[in-house]
Amino acid sequence: MRKIYLDNAATTPVDLGVKKAMLPYFDEIYANPSSFYSAGKKAKDAIEQSRQKIGNLLNCKTSEIIFTMGGTESDNLAVLGACRAYIRNCTETWSPEETKSLYNYNHIISTFIEHHAVLEPISYLVRKQGFKVDFLSPDKGGLVSAEKVAEKLNEKTVLVSVMYANNEIGTILPINEIGEVIKKFKMKLGRKASEPPFFHTDACQAAGYLDLDVGKLGVDLLTLNGSKIYGPKGIGLLYVKSGVRLEPILWGGGQERNLRAGTENVPSIVGLAKALGLANQKRVSESKRLTALRDYLIKNVMGKVPAVTLNGHLTQRLPNNINFSFKGIEGESLVLYLDAKGVYASTGSACSSISHKSSYVLKAIGVPQELAHGSLRITLGNYTTKQDIDYFLKILPGIVAKLRKISVIKI
Repeated sequence: MRKIYLDNAATTPVDLGVKKAMLPYFDEIYANPSSFYSAGKKAKDAIEQSRQKIGNLLNCKTSEIIFTMGGTESDNLAVLGACRAYIRNCTETWSPEETKSLYNYNHIISTFIEHHAVLEPISYLVRKQGFKVDFLSPDKGGLVSAEKVAEKLNEKTVLVSVMYANNEIGTILPINEIGEVIKKFKMKLGRKASEPPFFHTDACQAAGYLDLDVGKLGVDLLTLNGSKIYGPKGIGLLYVKSGVRLEPILWGGGQERNLRAGTENVPSIVGLAKALGLANQKRVSESKRLTALRDYLIKNVMGKVPAVTLNGHLTQRLPNNINFSFKGIEGESLVLYLDAKGVYASTGSACSSISHKSSYVLKAIGVPQELAHGSLRITLGNYTTKQDIDYFLKILPGIVAKLRKISVIKI
């Protein structure tokens, strides 16, 4: 039976070029990078060469890249690390002026459509450490404007965290505009770039499709991971702009500028750098190809299946992301029927699938609960072809019709 993978927002297969680049670091150059002897130095050199390659891609210093175990850890380090470092956390080496300026930063701004890896750390800070938070509501297309951020900024704001592109509905948020708003706010208060509020964006879904130049984006912290760009799972990074203080969330040997303890995952770091490089090379051409496939799929589903709604912004969306709501059916049932026909898709975020609850992202953009339960996320990738889409379009109408026939919900 034909197998068609349409869940690339959840994870991607490892590119063969990435796999090849990683192989020597499993059983040839395998020494601990912290070792002083030559074998350890080779491993350390591989890490620093990878850091340099990534720095070139992000247009940042190598010292501003911290390797982590993935997007979740990077998000946690950004949120918990920044917020804890700038409230009641003075050290003996700080001047009285620094101590005074750091004491009262206890306010966070974020959105209702962030990944759980951002929402949960913020919730912890509110519940356990007395932080205040303003969650911004998106419009029906999933956009959060820079003006909304500007309205909530105040002298106690330590962090603004807004994702670059949403993982469920594909909406691309105006990160550079938000960055400008925060920059102007600092200037108005007479604060330096190295003072709060800081701007963090989760760019895991954006990588491979959107510009990752941190200078143009105007961000202080940026999250990336390997599993969304045909790299290995279990590896990610956090860009940390020079001057931004972070409190570690892992303590130990002092690796990664004392911000991420633990022996470095050399093969995966090499793989992440290779994957980012390949994604950057293909970004323009692949975005154009997938946009055409995406629009072809949307047009045909909307034309062939009755009572279906497209979720997310019509134009400001990732080239590979499509999210539909089908009235009168359950999304989980649709996923299982597609699976039986060899098509792999999802109802939404893979990280939320175990809860069997309707999507909080769809709820945030105003999708009624009965429609949110009938959602299907289709995310295209490097190996998706028009033949794959045509097969999906061939089987989808019949499956939807069958599920509606047996459903207690009538359209």
